[in-house]
Amino acid sequence: MNQDSSIASRLALVHDRIRGAALKAGRAPDAVTLLPVSKTFGEDAIREAVKAGVRRFGENKAQEIRSKYDPLADCGIDWVMIGHLQTNKAKDVARMASEIQSLDRLELAIALDRRLQQEGRAIDALVQIKTSSEPSKYGLPPEELPGFLRQVARDIPTLKIRGLMTLAINAPDQAAVRACFRKLRELRDQMRQEAIDGIDMDRLSMGMSGDFEIAIEEGSTEVRIGTAIFGGRIYGDDYYWPEQASATRR
Repeated sequence: MNQDSSIASRLALVHDRIRGAALKAGRAPDAVTLLPVSKTFGEDAIREAVKAGVRRFGENKAQEIRSKYDPLADCGIDWVMIGHLQTNKAKDVARMASEIQSLDRLELAIALDRRLQQEGRAIDALVQIKTSSEPSKYGLPPEELPGFLRQVARDIPTLKIRGLMTLAINAPDQAAVRACFRKLRELRDQMRQEAIDGIDMDRLSMGMSGDFEIAIEEGSTEVRIGTAIFGGRIYGDDYYWPEQASATRR
């Protein structure tokens, strides 16, 4: 692999683009953090990224975190769950992840809390909000967020809410993509006014390889980048949404 195609060089390019987008939007160049997404990539690629200075990695599946956790234990990695999580996988996230960005329902919060209490741990969490009409996208309906936050703050001490996350609509229409990000920022601003005790609303995780510059313009504080760092992947929707794929086949 030549230098121009190394993970380190691609990381540097992504950081430059993030800083450029922040400056263009009138924000500080360090206002946006990067979460590299290592889903489907193996130990060698992740170790190369660690060598380049990365210590946090996003994964879409709990079983991928589980499969990578022990082999990469010497790297001091903080694993971040960013994909839809079934309640029966809560134990893996509770034991191995430092954060979940896809908290989208009370049932999951309760399952995580039960497992986290058994582990004697607490982790940070972002609430995933559904900001598009796509049936393939998960997320809490925006109108349910105030009640959800109050219940988590009152009843679930092991999840520390730090902000919100969303996935924009997968469409070439930039205005539609931008609207998803704007909706999340406006919702975050509303929740700040609510000032719910025990709830932080400092973080907005939004933007991926194809749309992160728009997300930064709309206020993102963290972008989740995989392809632009690790390269392309080949898989279908059933990788992300196996339950829906199974239902379709039935």
